[in-house]
Amino acid sequence: MANDHNHDEDGHTHDDVELIEEGTTPAADVSPKEGPYQTWRTYAPAISSLVLLLGGIALDYYKLSWFNDPVRLIWYIVSYLPVAWPVLRRAWSSSIRGDVFTEFFLMSVATLGAFFIREYPEGVAVMLFYTIGELFQEAAVLRARRSIKALLDVRPDEVTVLKNGKAQLVKAATVAVGDVIQIKPGEKVGLDGTMRSATGTFDTAALTGESVPRTIEKSEAVLAGMINRQSLVEMDVTTPYQDSKLSRILKLVQQATGRKAKTQEFIARFAKIYTPIICLLAVLITGVPYFFVADYRFADWLYRGLVFLVIGCPCALVISIPLGYFGGIGAGTRQGILFKGSVFLDLMTQLKTVVMDKTGTLTKGVFKVQQVMPIGITAKELVRLTAALESKSTHPVATAIIDHAQRGFADTGHETVSVEGVEEIAGHGLKGLVEGKDMLAGNAKLLRKFNVSFDEALTQIPYTIVMTAIDGQFAGYFTIADEVKPDAAEAVKRLKADGIRTVMLSGDKSAVVEAIAKQVGVDEWYGDLLPEDKVAQVERLKAELAGNPKRSVARAKLAFVGDGVNDAPVVALADVGMAMGGLGSDATIETADVIIQNDEPSKIAMAIDIGRATRRIVWQNITLSMVVKIIVLVLGAGGLATMWEAVFADVGVAMLAILNAVRVQNLKFK
Repeated sequence: MANDHNHDEDGHTHDDVELIEEGTTPAADVSPKEGPYQTWRTYAPAISSLVLLLGGIALDYYKLSWFNDPVRLIWYIVSYLPVAWPVLRRAWSSSIRGDVFTEFFLMSVATLGAFFIREYPEGVAVMLFYTIGELFQEAAVLRARRSIKALLDVRPDEVTVLKNGKAQLVKAATVAVGDVIQIKPGEKVGLDGTMRSATGTFDTAALTGESVPRTIEKSEAVLAGMINRQSLVEMDVTTPYQDSKLSRILKLVQQATGRKAKTQEFIARFAKIYTPIICLLAVLITGVPYFFVADYRFADWLYRGLVFLVIGCPCALVISIPLGYFGGIGAGTRQGILFKGSVFLDLMTQLKTVVMDKTGTLTKGVFKVQQVMPIGITAKELVRLTAALESKSTHPVATAIIDHAQRGFADTGHETVSVEGVEEIAGHGLKGLVEGKDMLAGNAKLLRKFNVSFDEALTQIPYTIVMTAIDGQFAGYFTIADEVKPDAAEAVKRLKADGIRTVMLSGDKSAVVEAIAKQVGVDEWYGDLLPEDKVAQVERLKAELAGNPKRSVARAKLAFVGDGVNDAPVVALADVGMAMGGLGSDATIETADVIIQNDEPSKIAMAIDIGRATRRIVWQNITLSMVVKIIVLVLGAGGLATMWEAVFADVGVAMLAILNAVRVQNLKFK
């Protein structure tokens, strides 16, 4: 099992980054590969060695006269070499580079020593089970790698391009920006672009984890990896194949384990000190008793030293721990959460304060009509006339009213209303002739400007208000607000249940922020903030965490959740910067530490749960490995443990730890 500081024949380092590098496999002859021929070649050495070992043990048991040295020695050498040769070769190559104290060296010395004292079956068995453990580990890594690749690398190699009115199937990598591509129903989108057709329905589960298909309108973004669910659609390509957001996220996942958790860094340092100590102790166990034991037999004490070497191999620690973190990253990716490194899995378990932006994090960032309050006119008529006037504006508030008319009052017919002489008064609103009537639509300042009386108490409503007047008479108003995300309140509730302080910061006016805060249930909220004000608030909150004597400064962490673009200074300042909707923003992908790809606030608590589950499994492996090794090391030094117990303490515990590590990929998170 690959040690953190070991190198293969090509000079690759066996750290956790290797778990997801394409084309790298720890042992040239013992790494599982895909395809029946490769699989047979991979497992054939272990199978042949096992058959010969069992045959040799049977011949020893029946004590056949011809099965003595040198025949017996040759038999066991033949059974030893298929599994031993790759390990012996790597032990030699790493030793001549100065990296002597590796697990390959430990296994080589232990098994060759067993042959030296004529314990042939045990020497073969140790190397065989070590190789089986190596194969087991690599199968787990391959499974984890395939899991992530299946989720993210869903880009088709070929796409249908329209040229001169004809459809041509070409390599996706050759398509230029500006080309028009055609996506058939059931087909995956190969590149990023914008919708050319009127509308389309796409499955985005592979990118965001969303189970509900998304409807995309003309000119809206379509991303590589989405699946067309209905009719034939066309799109304009906006990004080269290699620069698509999916490609960039895939690269981030492949590099994610490069940012190691402190636990991994500690284990790597620990192994570099621990392994030479084990070698020294094995030498002392073999030689020192010569001066103190009356009936000293070199073969007996050498056997104890060899057992000690096998038991002491740190395989379970240096493999299962990176694999556990890698599994956590894979579990997050499956849920639409991208961790940019295992270090952030650990940091998620230490969060005591979560600071959230309002717009785009707890709310949808889209204005929506909340209420229509007509005065002396029906609601339907007020919507019809106001939408007609607002259709001459591109302001987000105007868009909200038009959208409300189209969705809530589909038969208003505002599109056919005659509108003339529209004047947009900056900072006030619109004035125009609608069906021959003088109409105003805007804020309180607009109505005051034209001497229209209204109830001044309306100005205290904590939302954006569009007031209307027809022929100089107040005709009612619309309340417009950013819509709260469906799971925002549940997300805050889950964080608070975990004992995490929740804070909302926003540049919106305080009355609006307060209304949203009460609706979702955050502990604290602050409005009317400039970017520098948000930085000051986060610095204050971090200082409070550091100054709380009940919380360790090293463990109490703060996360900021925003869009990763407007809040870049705060994202950088936080211990963990989390971004909503990573597929929607290039800057988000670059700046945030954790990306929630589907915009759901509830994924904040899920990210914490994944971090906690990963850390729990990692520490279970550390505890299991250390406790079993310490017990069997003591027994081995005292001569009470044989090579068979040593094999369990090394390979057996490593297998159990690997099984436990991959378990995080199959856990259910809500």
